[in-house]
Amino acid sequence: MKRVMLLLLALTLILAACNQSETNENNESSTETNQEVTIMLDWFPNTNHTGLYVALEKDYFEEEGLNVTIQEPGDGIAAEQVVASGQADFAISYQESLTQARATGIPLVSIAAIIQENTSAFASLKEVGIATPEDFEGKRYGGWGSPTEEAVLKALSEKYNIDYTQIEQVTLGQADFFQSIGRDADFEWIYYGWDGVEADRQGIELNYIFLKDIDEALNYYTPIIATSEEKIENDAETVRAFMRAVSKGYEYAIDNPDDAAAILIQHVPDLNEELVKASQNWLSEQYRGKAEKWGIQKEEVWERYANWMYEQGLIESNIEADKAFTNEFLPEVQN
Repeated sequence: MKRVMLLLLALTLILAACNQSETNENNESSTETNQEVTIMLDWFPNTNHTGLYVALEKDYFEEEGLNVTIQEPGDGIAAEQVVASGQADFAISYQESLTQARATGIPLVSIAAIIQENTSAFASLKEVGIATPEDFEGKRYGGWGSPTEEAVLKALSEKYNIDYTQIEQVTLGQADFFQSIGRDADFEWIYYGWDGVEADRQGIELNYIFLKDIDEALNYYTPIIATSEEKIENDAETVRAFMRAVSKGYEYAIDNPDDAAAILIQHVPDLNEELVKASQNWLSEQYRGKAEKWGIQKEEVWERYANWMYEQGLIESNIEADKAFTNEFLPEVQN
């Protein structure tokens, strides 16, 4: 009887081992068959990108059968070019960049607006006294040296009867705002969700002139998630799966900003932890804004800004706004 019991026990262990081996093989096979997908960021990882890292950490991508790599851009490499050439599937971009791309025949498409409104602003130290665009005259503007900055300043000069030649242009490139403001420039173009939040955190008093308050056309989508027309045409199911996971990631960040901030810090430990927490709490209310769901885009926003860019000579030919974006891949709102 004892020998029979030992034999049964041995058979049970062998069967269990076989089942475990089969399970491991199935898991490995599942991982190996997940589709490889790459998304390239526009800048160093920050709270604009939190939803991506949440989707990665919470296995939302894996649940959709995707093995996603979040890639930082290299020096002088535009994420839009990488997607257009097929070296990445998706990119974090801006309405401005995608409009310029389409105007030159590069068929990129925006598939989600990460933030509903333009949260960028001209910022200056409060003591400098720049309260309205009229105060730009006789001041130093520090920027990246892009044609868009020049076009905005020229348009504002015309609108507010400013002598554009009296605005000194200083090219700062990627200089740190807190090191350059007041020293190298009197006002600069920043995103409130990062530099503005950090100024508040440090107790630095700034004056802000938000672009969305200057001209309705300047309340465009920035940033966005972009892909190519080719990707949509040939691999729509992957685009749909990717957006289901990403949408869940941003919706989670909206509802759980502190936890989402912790996830971003976990993946990018070099970031300032306190800044990330403060930025995430502010930005989590901006992602969806007043829209019915995260990521939604409106044709009128694309059309207004494209017309403005054309009028300012930033694009040589206008674009068909309805082809520059799509809401097709956003999941339905769950009731």
